[in-house]
Amino acid sequence: MEDNRLFVAYKPSCMVSNHFLSRIKRRYNVKKAGFSGTLDPFAQGVLIIAFGQFTKLFRFLKKAPKTYRATLWLGATSPTLDIEKVEHVEQMMAFHPDSVAFVLQSMVGEKTYLPPKYSAKKIDGQRAYDLARADKAFELKAITSTIYDCHLVHYIHPFLTFEMTISEGGYVRSMGALIAEKLGFPGALSALERLNEGDFVYDNEKELNPLDYLDLPLNAYLSDPSDILLGRKLVRENFEKNEEGIYQIIIADMLSVVEISANGVEYLLNSLSLKA
Repeated sequence: MEDNRLFVAYKPSCMVSNHFLSRIKRRYNVKKAGFSGTLDPFAQGVLIIAFGQFTKLFRFLKKAPKTYRATLWLGATSPTLDIEKVEHVEQMMAFHPDSVAFVLQSMVGEKTYLPPKYSAKKIDGQRAYDLARADKAFELKAITSTIYDCHLVHYIHPFLTFEMTISEGGYVRSMGALIAEKLGFPGALSALERLNEGDFVYDNEKELNPLDYLDLPLNAYLSDPSDILLGRKLVRENFEKNEEGIYQIIIADMLSVVEISANGVEYLLNSLSLKA
């Protein structure tokens, strides 16, 4: 029987997320596994892992906001915005800690910026980092992220460690470059750790109940439960809540996700067993 499992692993630095997943699969002796939220090779920290049919749940999990602890190397110039390709290091006098704290606080709010060229963004089907490594010219579209908190942890010049809570899809490497720019110099991250993704934190790979992490309101089906269990066509009038939206439905240890819209009711996920 296929092993269904949801848990949080801790990826070490200097390892690609896919290679780390391969290790996990071998350790647990499973064939089907996936992760949510790729971590850069130099980064470490929280990585949400699912086995078996639970890999279908990623899109429905509450994975934001995310909190990171990062160390910014002030004066370092790197096209990757991290220590992978540091090309030059500029010297400067140390900043007053109050000035640093003020700049970090100024990061809170919405920020529109360009993602790193060395990122997993796709350009015409190709990853941006592959194009960048091949030295090909391309442009990335600006994105907007919300920074909920940004504060100083410690500052030992030229290394500035801060914690940032940011919306899903945000790039802390780019945020580090923006912080350095506000201080008047280049900068690149020398360390990056993801502390959490929403309520997901590392706890020795403890098995988690997916229902505790679904980012969906619960709805009730008022007609014959076998309609859903057998994947029959549904009508919105048979739901306790029939307003437009995406809902989770639990019937006999089976999870379904449906979308109610002006066009009717559509299955987004049908009869997934919640048993491990």
